[in-house]
This record gives sequence, C-alpha cells and structure tokens, in this order.
Amino acid sequence: MLTYTTYSEAGGVGKTTLASNLADAHAQRGRDVLLLDLDPQNGSITYLLGIDAARDDGDQDNIARHLIDRPKGAFEDLIHETPFGFDLVPSHNMLEDLADLLGRAESMAEDLGEEFDRFDRLRQVLLNAGVPDKYDTVIVDPPATAGPHLYNAIGATRSLVVPLEPTGKGMQSIKGLQDVVDNFEATVGVDVGVLAVVPNGVGRTADQQEYLERIRELGYHAPVAIGERSSLFEGCWDKQTTAFAYVDEHRSRKRDHEMDTLDQLRELAAHVEEVA
Repeated sequence: MLTYTTYSEAGGVGKTTLASNLADAHAQRGRDVLLLDLDPQNGSITYLLGIDAARDDGDQDNIARHLIDRPKGAFEDLIHETPFGFDLVPSHNMLEDLADLLGRAESMAEDLGEEFDRFDRLRQVLLNAGVPDKYDTVIVDPPATAGPHLYNAIGATRSLVVPLEPTGKGMQSIKGLQDVVDNFEATVGVDVGVLAVVPNGVGRTADQQEYLERIRELGYHAPVAIGERSSLFEGCWDKQTTAFAYVDEHRSRKRDHEMDTLDQLRELAAHVEEVA
C-alpha cells in the first residue's frame, strides 16, 4: 500500500496543488486513491477540488470527530467521490481546534484507564474503517505548521513528498530536511522516509537540472523539477479542478509546456509508486 503526506515547512510552494495532481496521476495509473484533507484553512484541497462539504456545520460528522473517537456515523460516509477518479475526505472547521480536542480526549481516556495516542489517531481510524482493504493509495494533505494535524498525517503514512521553493532559502530547507525528519521520528515514534523532493516553479531548463543535481547530492530522490506554471496552477484554483482536467476542459489550445508538466506529474507519481 502506498501512503504519504505532502509536506513543506513554508506555505505557498504548491503543496496542496501537488497533492491533488498526484492523486489524479495515481488514479490515471489505475490505482484506488483516497485523499484526506486535514488542513482547516479555507484554501484547502477541499476548496481546490470544488467539493461541496458543509465545513462550518458543527453538527455534521467530520474527520475531526473520528480522530477524537466521537463520530456521528461511519467513516465511509465522510468519503466524497470526485470527478477526477479518486475519493476525498474533506476538511472541516472543527479541525481548527484539533489540538485542544485531542488533549481533552486523551485526558478522558487516561481517567478511564484506556489507551489514546494523540498522534496515532488517524492511523487507527483508517485501520478500523478498513481503508487498506479498499484503497491502495492514501495521500494526506495537512497544514505546513507542526502540530497534531501534521503529526497524525506522518504517523499514518510514514512517508513524505516534499515540494521545494526554488530559491536559496528553499535549498537551505532541504539541507535541514534530515533534522526535520529526525524530529518527526522522535515526536511521533515512527520511521519516516522521503519519497521525493520536488522543485516547483523553477525557471530555465538549466536551472531545473541544477536544482535536481543539488538535491540528489544530498541523498534525496528528485525525479522532476516543475517549471514556472503560474497560469496553469492559478487556473486550477480558479476553476476548482486538477491540472489534468483544467488542460482538458479549459484550454482551447494545448500548450506544449503545460503538456510537458502533466507528463512530469505522471512521471512523479510513477516514481513515488516505485520507490515506496
């Protein structure tokens, strides 16, 4: 089973856009894909994909309720089919209070003499719902900041795909990536692997190759470097769709550089499947 979390230390580097397009690319390759949105921000993957979920309805069942063991229904009822060939568990505003909710749930469990690991809740929820029997690929998109959303994502998936800002600051963050991974392992108590590092928004072809070589020298997989595609990816957000569907449905003329980017996304998905 393929499981990974899209992670970046900083926002604005295409983490959520990458997660949605990798889900699409995996589905195109015949995989059964479940994408989980753990980001409580309004600009989350639930919005990007145009999923109609009442995220501000506190009475509605949602992923946060399942993480604190207070569900209002079956986990499978949270799952939305998307028009892109994969399924999604949407975000909910209750995730904004997840740290407090998990803390209270943990205290109650301790009072009752029960086990409750706040950073292992997502894995337990997925196992109890039989997700490994229904899907062969699970992708989790949490917020970038450290906290229970990110730690639960890592605890459940044990692997990362890391988009990279193609700047000196971005390269510096990659140099410190092993320290970040070590911190995750110490906090969550699991071994964590980096399946791929993905420079995103790179300029000239020569620059792309330079970034790839520097990342590989640091010992990480870097199968592709995605060029500067603001028109394509901003179009995805505007039309609430993946890059594949955007080019197919909203481009009257196929642009070679955008078709090359779609091929890169498919190549990246194939690489992640192989190394995982």
